[in-house]
Amino acid sequence: MRHGTWEPRPAGRWEDAFLSGNGRHGAMVYGDAGDERVVVNHHTLVCPNGSETVGPPELAAGLRELQDALLAGDTAAAERFGAGHPHLWVQPFHPAYQVRVRRTPAVAAGTYRREVDFTSGVVTAVRGAWRSEVFVSRADDVIVHRTRTEPGGLSADLTLDEQLPGLPAGLRFTRTAILEHEGPCTALLSLRTDYPNGRTSFTGTTLVTVTGGSTTRTRSGLRVTDASEVLLLTRVERHPAHLDPAADQAAALRVLAAPTAAHTDGAYSRLLERHLPPHRDAYARAGLSLEADPGERELPGSELLRRPAGPALLERLFAAGRYHLLSSSGVLPPRLVGLWTGDWNTAWSGAFTTNANLNLQIASAAVAALPEVSAAHAELVHGQFDDWRDNARALFGARGVVAPSHTDGESGHTRHFERAYPLHLWTAGADWLLLPLLDEALAGGAPDPRLAPALTEVATFYEDFLVPVGPGGRVAVVPSYSPENRPANASWGTVDATMDIAAARHALTTAAAHNPGHPRAPHWRDLAGRLPDYRVNDDGALAEWAPGGLKDNNDHRHLSHLYPVWPLDEINPYDTPELAAAAHRALALRGAENDSAHGHLHTALVAARLRDGDRAGRALGQVLEGDFFHDSLMSAHYPGRDVYNADAAHALPAVLIECLVQSTPSRLVLLPAPLPGCPAGTLRGVRTRFGARLDLSWHDECVTAVLRSPADRTVEVVAGTDRFPMTLVADEKHVLSFPRRA
Repeated sequence: MRHGTWEPRPAGRWEDAFLSGNGRHGAMVYGDAGDERVVVNHHTLVCPNGSETVGPPELAAGLRELQDALLAGDTAAAERFGAGHPHLWVQPFHPAYQVRVRRTPAVAAGTYRREVDFTSGVVTAVRGAWRSEVFVSRADDVIVHRTRTEPGGLSADLTLDEQLPGLPAGLRFTRTAILEHEGPCTALLSLRTDYPNGRTSFTGTTLVTVTGGSTTRTRSGLRVTDASEVLLLTRVERHPAHLDPAADQAAALRVLAAPTAAHTDGAYSRLLERHLPPHRDAYARAGLSLEADPGERELPGSELLRRPAGPALLERLFAAGRYHLLSSSGVLPPRLVGLWTGDWNTAWSGAFTTNANLNLQIASAAVAALPEVSAAHAELVHGQFDDWRDNARALFGARGVVAPSHTDGESGHTRHFERAYPLHLWTAGADWLLLPLLDEALAGGAPDPRLAPALTEVATFYEDFLVPVGPGGRVAVVPSYSPENRPANASWGTVDATMDIAAARHALTTAAAHNPGHPRAPHWRDLAGRLPDYRVNDDGALAEWAPGGLKDNNDHRHLSHLYPVWPLDEINPYDTPELAAAAHRALALRGAENDSAHGHLHTALVAARLRDGDRAGRALGQVLEGDFFHDSLMSAHYPGRDVYNADAAHALPAVLIECLVQSTPSRLVLLPAPLPGCPAGTLRGVRTRFGARLDLSWHDECVTAVLRSPADRTVEVVAGTDRFPMTLVADEKHVLSFPRRA
């Protein structure tokens, strides 16, 4: 299955449950014929823990003293800036509950198959005459679950079950079950959960339609006897505790279930028909074929994962990553766990971590033609700008904005104070978080009107924050932090980390480019030119800190100092070959530290930019061969499927695309870093950063690129060692073919 995956058995762990989602609601489907369980998720479900009312502390009064101390050589001075303030984890993401259909007797006969179709988002499980189907509607924002069998063959208990792993104490549950109509029978199940803070709750309502047999209320839900089909429609909402949305939820679900003049067939078919166009159109815009063995393509995902990595596995993981990325993006972009968890104890609060994880996950959104993901990310970013302004003012006494390193999706305030992870000192986050929106504007051709003003605010921050040092008007980034590393001979907070220099320079020049008439634009360009140069250390490597006295610490999972290579493309083999060589040396010296998936895939992305396909392939191989993927094809943070985490699953499509094609507003690079073991294939539907659509095919002897541009333009093409200009005429098909060289 190139556009799906399957298993010959039900999921035994929630991590292996197949996934469906619409960027708001999520469903995790076990597919057990005797005990159907669908774990319900919603992007807004975060458990209040006190952090939601805490703003950034007022530290700005001590900033000048800190800057003077760091510039004077006090390498531990930053440890005193914010000392005593607690590290508050953001509100943790959690599941709602599980919808359960427990059959009596359980189905035992027949061949079993559980599968998810990426083109439709439908998860299906079949055994004999029994069939279960689940999808989350992108059109109607509802979880749709149908289970059916031969007439009279379905008897089951239906419940909304809150008993999931990690369920905290102090929650209060209120459940209701109401029988409404006969023939077919309709009923309502509702579960309200009140958080201990007394101010916030969430309520889920399921409309149940039963065909055939009889339905009665039980102590915990409903009992269905001798039916042929049950349809369950579910919605969840987080809300202030004084509200009760159950009645409105029920009314909306009744409308969705009711037949219309235009559609007299069943509610399931009508809802699926409405859902398919927005989901299928988005998923199908781009795709990858590696001419894999047809037999391997048909293997269960678990078996394919445990074979030596090859084209069939890469095809399926590309498709799965694209599917899961789309399915988890809507009201918000993907969390550390995407949109799904079956446990209340989510690692790192199941938050949005913005110093690598979120950034890696959404790296393919613009180029892989998923504007839905870019739009979800834009809602997160622009929805928190007021909080980012608070951070800039309170921490640094500056105008403009500073992004936090972690957010729960509600608050954008900085609250991460820890000696070994002083992320309150990190100022590069806003630049990195706006970069995917810049890519979307370049690839999609329709800039968000909020983008240019947002870039202005980032530049305004640097106007106030950068510190004049030395002759010639040079400026420095003080304090500075390179996530999540420290120099070998100093504390974590320093001066002029390479990432901070790159982010400041990019933010200032980009704001000037996108606001050409702004009166401060010339000053922003001038200020960018007064930032420090990058340093090449004694190993010939791009140093992580510009000051010569700070020694690199290379055994680390993060590659923050290679930010000017990827994602910025400021350092590249074509315009800055000497710095690119130094960056390549830095990459070669970097260790993997704790074997995090994001570190390996970050390495692969940087290697691809530096035209090192062998290194990109080795880094990717660490993930493919390190048992990082669950049977669901969702990934883990560590080897051995340890800690459910979406970084690898969502970032892998970006790695494969970067190895095959790269672009800037003025350049197209074809096959910059082809992966070993993939001698032939087709990548279709890619969007370039100069606005053209591209299909790429390659085999042992030839590479062919087909482009369509919405406007006349000339770009440089890099194909192997050849570099030449190519002129595109608006709306015309342009075919470029050239022999492939080893």
